[in-house]
Amino acid sequence: MASEAPDLIAKARAFQPQLKARAAEIEAGRQLPDDIARGFADAGFYRLCVPREAGGLEIDPLTLSQVIETIAYGDASAGWCVMIGSTTGLCAAYVPTADAAAIFGQPHSIVAGVFAPRGRADDMGDHYMVRGRWQWGSGSPNAQYIMGGAVIHRDGQPVLMENGAPVSRMMIARKEDVTLHDNWQVAGLSGTGSQDFSFDNLRIEKKMSVGLITDRPLKRPLYAFPVFGLLAAGVASVMLGIGRRAIDELVHLAREKTPEGHRRPLAQRSRTQEDVAAAEASLGAARAYLHQAIGEAYGAAQRDGKIGMDDRARLRMAASHAARVAINVTDAMHLLAGGSAVYASSPFQRLLRDVHVASQHMMVGTPTFELAGRVILGVEADLSQL
Repeated sequence: MASEAPDLIAKARAFQPQLKARAAEIEAGRQLPDDIARGFADAGFYRLCVPREAGGLEIDPLTLSQVIETIAYGDASAGWCVMIGSTTGLCAAYVPTADAAAIFGQPHSIVAGVFAPRGRADDMGDHYMVRGRWQWGSGSPNAQYIMGGAVIHRDGQPVLMENGAPVSRMMIARKEDVTLHDNWQVAGLSGTGSQDFSFDNLRIEKKMSVGLITDRPLKRPLYAFPVFGLLAAGVASVMLGIGRRAIDELVHLAREKTPEGHRRPLAQRSRTQEDVAAAEASLGAARAYLHQAIGEAYGAAQRDGKIGMDDRARLRMAASHAARVAINVTDAMHLLAGGSAVYASSPFQRLLRDVHVASQHMMVGTPTFELAGRVILGVEADLSQL
């Protein structure tokens, strides 16, 4: 797998010029253009987490993070769609190989999904009848399959786990059987196509469902990785790509711009030099900490076949920290850019909006620090989503 990493990252980097050039088109269209989504599929980006025997690449988590960050540098919405599509591929490790290959492993397969159990699935014996409506369906316009989390009901009552929480499963449906709602008019990440979708009493075979908490995946290092931890790292990777782009755009602007009322170019002002250096150091440190946490967790998975709570907590802390730093860096570069940043043609205004919308994802929200802190302090907590 290590030998594939440079090739995959190089493929991601090759998309950057196109993504930069088409950023306004992506944003105006409110979804990825089909040719870009197909290009990502051809490059294997949607199959990064799919088992090899099912047609996937089953790449290591650090390479996954770097691919997502590299794409997000070119365009945050594109990076977000790759993040969602690739991590959704983890579900392929929970279903029979033949079904995984048919759904997730085809060269042009794109699967979108929302874990939140906003749906209801009535157990009918050999199948479920599913209804519900989900928000944040990122990448769904380009997908062939769409997944939604649903609480299992039997005889009219929710099925409960031992801890009293309801049992939920991800239900897999063909896109043509799903209703997409054109309501994705937002401030940032506009090109992700993250509109609502709904299942209207769909008949879902039981083998077309995945229990990320109750089922057991293939026993290999990638699938010992916590699903929510990997998703959090993916969100943080998108935001790191945004922060990196913000610094680079400011450096380019600073060499050319002389602010109104000043004689020296922006690059020659001490405030600019100090803030750019601080941003470079803080972003690099946050990125290094995230990569270290990913590496340590994956090392445990390779060595022990499982990842302990300390490593899980560290991964979530590192992801949430990277998200915070990316926000601060992007804000600082936007401020340094001055009036140049307010124009719609400027990348700074889009970077600012994108990073703040990305920060709203629950996987990198403030409560993750509280949860990680409980682990550090030895305080009792619900760790089912750590």
